[in-house]
Amino acid sequence: MSVARSLSLFFAAGVVGALASSAVVWGSAELGLPQAFGVALAPKTTPAWLYQRLVWGGLWGLLFALPLSLGVVSRGLLLSLAPSAFQLLVVLPAWAGHGVAGRELGMLTPVFVLLFNAAWGVTASWWVKGTQG
Repeated sequence: MSVARSLSLFFAAGVVGALASSAVVWGSAELGLPQAFGVALAPKTTPAWLYQRLVWGGLWGLLFALPLSLGVVSRGLLLSLAPSAFQLLVVLPAWAGHGVAGRELGMLTPVFVLLFNAAWGVTASWWVKGTQG
C-alpha cells in the first residue's frame, strides 16, 4: 500500500474513531453517567465541539502507522493511551485549567478520559483492520 494511501486510511480511521468516541461522550452525558460518579464532564455538543474532536481524532489516527503486531482491540487500547495522556497532562491542566489529569472536574475524570479514548482507539483499529486491502 502506498504511503499516501496508508496515511489517508489512518486519518480516516481516526475520524471514524472520534465520531464513535463523541457518541459515547454524548450518550454518557445524556445518561448522567459522569455526574453520577462525581465527574463534571458534560460537554456542550455543538458543531465546533464535534469538529475539533474529528480533526484531532484524525491526527491521532496517524499513530496507526506504527508497526505493532497486536490484535484489533489490543492495538486500539494501546494507541488510545497517547491521546489520553495528552488530554490528562496537557489539555485539561494547561489549556482548560482543570488541574493535572482534570482532577478539578472530579477524582474519576482520568477513568472517563481513558474510557472515552478507548472507544476511539478500538473503533479506529477496527476501521483500519476492516479497510486494509
